[in-house]
Amino acid sequence: MKSEKERNVFAWYMYDWANSAFATTVIAAILPIYFATVIVPPDGWVFRFVGIVIPTNATTLWAFLSGTTALLVFLTAPILGAIADISESKKKFLMVFCFGGSLFTILLYLCQGGDVWMTMVFFFLANTCFISANIFYDSFLPHIASRREIDQVSGRGYAYGYLGGGLQFLICIILILIHNKIGIEKTLAVRISLLFSGIWWAGFSIITFVWLREPRSSKTSPQQYPGKINSWTYLRTRLYLFGQVGILQTWSTILSVKKHRNLALFLTAFMFYNDGIQTVIRMAAIYGKDELGLKNETLMGTLLLVQFIGIGGALLFSRIAKTFGSKRILIFVLFLWLGILCYAYLMTGALDFWILGIAVGLVLGGSQAISRSLYGSMVPVDESAEFFGFYSVFEKFSAIWGPFAFGVIRQITGTSRIAILSLVGFFIIGIICLCFVENKRGQATF
Repeated sequence: MKSEKERNVFAWYMYDWANSAFATTVIAAILPIYFATVIVPPDGWVFRFVGIVIPTNATTLWAFLSGTTALLVFLTAPILGAIADISESKKKFLMVFCFGGSLFTILLYLCQGGDVWMTMVFFFLANTCFISANIFYDSFLPHIASRREIDQVSGRGYAYGYLGGGLQFLICIILILIHNKIGIEKTLAVRISLLFSGIWWAGFSIITFVWLREPRSSKTSPQQYPGKINSWTYLRTRLYLFGQVGILQTWSTILSVKKHRNLALFLTAFMFYNDGIQTVIRMAAIYGKDELGLKNETLMGTLLLVQFIGIGGALLFSRIAKTFGSKRILIFVLFLWLGILCYAYLMTGALDFWILGIAVGLVLGGSQAISRSLYGSMVPVDESAEFFGFYSVFEKFSAIWGPFAFGVIRQITGTSRIAILSLVGFFIIGIICLCFVENKRGQATF
């Protein structure tokens, strides 16, 4: 029988296992390809909204859609985090966004050729829930891991995610490849894969919600509304009070972050280099399809390879970081990202894309795991959801500009190569800012 701590950590890992189905199949692999080849007509699509008419293509649409989702979470994340800390309801918020995102993912099954608006709306809502849920998932890290363990626990979480997402994605690939043998159309196999992603996400997350312990906070909650009131009035009042206090607490945290020089510097660095990482994740498949004309099998096979190599990357760099220091290893990994972008600009065929996938898989897990653990080691434990709300704000704020920049450059130049090379600047600025961060272990304790 596992100890309570071991069950708690395992339950936390399993949410990464669960939601990575969405990250892999919907964000990175199958939906972008399906969107570019089936949903959006081959000759492009005309965007019409309140009198605005803009002829566009699948690549530009996907880039702007990703950026718009990030903008919404940017506006709401810190307030949600503050409310979760005050009300001690991290797990409840995690459940709401998890099951909401799963539902909208399942609804993507309904999207077929020409359903551009329907696909964008369902993906927008599912992606918003996915990103918002991660605020509360990440905020558990300082509570379940000691200072000595935080790098490895973060790395193992990503390893579980790569393994779970990879296995689910492998099942989807097999279904798509054998669609003729089981008597269904290829597009139906793709739609079933999207539906399966939502079911996988919701199903495995139940393990998390059963075993993961809600951390206790030393903060006080807003006082209950006095007097006799009905349940609806009470609910509205509680939401108002929590929202009001959440906004005030968010402003307090903004001032607090300004006082914590290392946190402010790290978040600035993270905002820039993560911009490049998130854009690569979101645009890789559609870049291979649009710019290189690669077959769907090559794209999906490469992305599957990224998942399984990512397991080793997350574990390897987390272990090395324990010996050489998180900041040093993170800077080293970011320099590897610079080389990857230069290679992506020059590549011409399927073999190059496979090689790129190996390299991305190796550094992706390392950069994500070390970034989260480095930040988690510096934040106040009792305000973890709020501070991870800011982490998510900077993560998603950065994810706004990368896809937007990619989409604008692609629209203007007609090529994605210059767009992918433009991401180099984000990494360079991030590395420079990171150099000024003092790598001091903070207040994270179990």
